[in-house]
Amino acid sequence: MGDGTQEFCRILKAVDPAVSNTGLFSFPHPAFADSVNRAIVQSEVEGGVYLRDLPQGAEIEVETENRFYLIVYLGDSEATISGHPVYCPEPVPVRINGSTWGGSMIKSNFIGRGMHLEFRHPDYHVIVTSRIVEIREHRGGRRPPVSSKTPRPDSH
Repeated sequence: MGDGTQEFCRILKAVDPAVSNTGLFSFPHPAFADSVNRAIVQSEVEGGVYLRDLPQGAEIEVETENRFYLIVYLGDSEATISGHPVYCPEPVPVRINGSTWGGSMIKSNFIGRGMHLEFRHPDYHVIVTSRIVEIREHRGGRRPPVSSKTPRPDSH
């Protein structure tokens, strides 16, 4: 691993010991490619929310490149999601798998800025959104509009 990434990982561990103390593996992981370790570090820097840190009933707004979603967390990776005119124009019960970097590797139970949200829909199976631009706490009242962004063709 390059010197810059190693130093970055050292700083990140000092800021958040949970990054290296998950009990699953040490970090940075020597078996992962440098690009994978960098992506993991970048997800921590960009920010996001771990589902384990959300109270039951928490409402968060997830803005992707193409849509605004409203997620109501029900606990145990279960949620309702709305915001897509086809897949979830009204709240739909889903299981949040986590976030990806656009490929098959997933950061489980995490919704990360700069990443793609992946959830399991009861009718459409696995849905992967466009890149997440912003994540914020929903402060009640008005719900985000279903199609307030102009989507790219064939995008979620």
